[in-house]
Amino acid sequence: MTSSSTRHADPEENPYVEEPPTDFDPIAELSPEAAERQVSLLRSAIREHDHRYYVEADPLIEDEAYDRLFERLRDLEEAFDLDVEGSPTRRVGGEPVDELATVEHVEPMRSIDNAKAAEAVREFDERVRSGLREGGFDPADLRYVCEPKFDGLSVEVVYEDGEYVRAATRGDGREGDDVTEQVRTIRSVPSRLRGEPPARLAVRGEVYMPRDAFETHNRKRRERGEEPFANPRNAAAGTLRRLDPAVVADRPLDVFFFDVLAWEGDEISGPARPATNREQFDAFDALGLPRTDRVELVEDVEAAIDYRDRILAVRDDLNYAVDGVVIKVNDRAACEALGSTARAPRWAFAYKFPPRTSTTTIRDVTVQVGRTGRLTPVAELEPVDVSGVTVSRATLHNPAEIEALGVNVGDRVRIYRAGDVIPYVPEVVEKRSSGTYAFPERCPVCDAPVERDGPLAFCTGGLGCPAQLERAVEHWARRDALDVEGLGPERVEQLREAGVVESLPDLYDLTVEDLAGLEGWGETSAENLIDALEATREPPLDRFLAGLGIPDVGPTTARALARAFGDLDALLAADEAALREVDDVGPAVAASIRDFFDAEENREAIEALRERGVEPRPVETPDAAGDDASLEGLTFVFTGSLSTTRDEAQALVEAHGANATSSVSGNTDYLVVGESPGRSKRVDADAEDVPVLEEADFADLLADHGIDWPPEDEA
Repeated sequence: MTSSSTRHADPEENPYVEEPPTDFDPIAELSPEAAERQVSLLRSAIREHDHRYYVEADPLIEDEAYDRLFERLRDLEEAFDLDVEGSPTRRVGGEPVDELATVEHVEPMRSIDNAKAAEAVREFDERVRSGLREGGFDPADLRYVCEPKFDGLSVEVVYEDGEYVRAATRGDGREGDDVTEQVRTIRSVPSRLRGEPPARLAVRGEVYMPRDAFETHNRKRRERGEEPFANPRNAAAGTLRRLDPAVVADRPLDVFFFDVLAWEGDEISGPARPATNREQFDAFDALGLPRTDRVELVEDVEAAIDYRDRILAVRDDLNYAVDGVVIKVNDRAACEALGSTARAPRWAFAYKFPPRTSTTTIRDVTVQVGRTGRLTPVAELEPVDVSGVTVSRATLHNPAEIEALGVNVGDRVRIYRAGDVIPYVPEVVEKRSSGTYAFPERCPVCDAPVERDGPLAFCTGGLGCPAQLERAVEHWARRDALDVEGLGPERVEQLREAGVVESLPDLYDLTVEDLAGLEGWGETSAENLIDALEATREPPLDRFLAGLGIPDVGPTTARALARAFGDLDALLAADEAALREVDDVGPAVAASIRDFFDAEENREAIEALRERGVEPRPVETPDAAGDDASLEGLTFVFTGSLSTTRDEAQALVEAHGANATSSVSGNTDYLVVGESPGRSKRVDADAEDVPVLEEADFADLLADHGIDWPPEDEA
């Protein structure tokens, strides 16, 4: 039994923990003070029930009683208009978002070196022992902690004063997608930590969909006539990136936490960071963070290899997907001494499981066109069982891979499921055809010519290719582009499938009648979208450019182009030499921009937009800026949350002649730091001796140049 000191609610003080009453007094008879007291008790009790059910798998009450408590809490919050921030009722999902914002991690989320051979693990052990000797540690004291390597989606979760504040996907290791509201709906993720947490805690976990829940969820999808998920990992990754948290809440995601990224607090009175990786897992237990129960502390590398073999033997009995084990040096001080490379820690290693393979025959090859225009060949197979999963399709990656394999329809091939997830063809085991599959020279969707870029192939149809339409419209509607509220990916897909939007300019032909007849739309929501589109008919030039989805042109480059050329016609007429003169535009980007504007389909789409009254507003070029160039020559980098968005801050300094970049370098003049900043940019600033400005200092700097902060709304 968990001690009361580390529980969310003590049953001796909270009547809703054990054998709770569910016959409540009418809400109308409660005073505001009584309602708030009951809400506080209910929230604490429900947090305890969530933990006992989802983390400890040891529920205290029946589902029906839990539902009654939850409904009572929700009714009280609504009746008395109580703040629901941090409430368990938030887990049903918040408002949908138009896109996932990018946030910087508190600490880099590095990869782990890996191999499938035991000898590579022994070599890792030798490197560790050598490094420890150099660092003044006795290798005889070396112990390893072993744990399963989960095959899900890695996330960073941040708590401040024990309260859940943020979650982000791994992304590139330094920045990831903000999935705060999505992760909030996962019931095993505590909204408030138990026990005595540090002032700030950032933990790394793996979001996954349990195998049994995956099967149940797929069965329900089939019953609704929906396409089932291919595997649990795809289901978890696809779900977490959904823009509607209510959809995420409806899917059975779970999480295991396995590492501390940051532990910050009062070193005198606050809890100390665990001294070993094994004790870290004990801390997770005390804080109420779910973790695997298959963690083992072992004496040496041979015991770690044996641990891996034992997990491999039971992998099919686990209720979650694993593709190996992780071996970590136990002592945290030793880990600090060993350090990390730019990519991976030197104190951890992943011993991967062998791949699962089978052989079968290729019946056909189809070519899919992705939203970026990339063409991906897919082998249609004679169905084959690969470790309990029936595989009928496998990727051939790209035309260069087809040529390297010499593969064709009719050949017998080996099927490889990398990490138990993505089936692909690594080799031809029996050549039964003549020649190699001839990759199409024209797009199978729009018949535009196909161009090769190294090993890859792309449709040149651009904005005119229906297969790329959804991406084009989503890009157009992004917050950092035209910011069309109410036009998220799911609605874009619905409009395309309904046939009312077959090209980007079609957005501006939509009517209320077109939309109101679609499922999930009413007259009000239709009018709102039409109004939102009307508001974008005269967009700033940089947002227009960002919305076009030009390869290699993000918001920052779009702003630089807008300031350099002033209006759309000047940019359309610019040659590569002129483009290369723009900051951050090198030869490759200049060629990409010129190719985009030279493509007939893209020029037609731009002209069609203009014919429908979408005309980007010109901007002042540096030559015409006059006094607006008061920050000319300065370069700013922003991190953390400011009193306005980061895009608006960048746009403000650029409007006054400065540069705004995404990373700190020797050319950076100032790093501007808001609330909850990532650590890596501050570390880079220290290394490059770049001045760091808090927001108040930044406001003073701007005031010295006659610039108001925060910027006033254009409205």
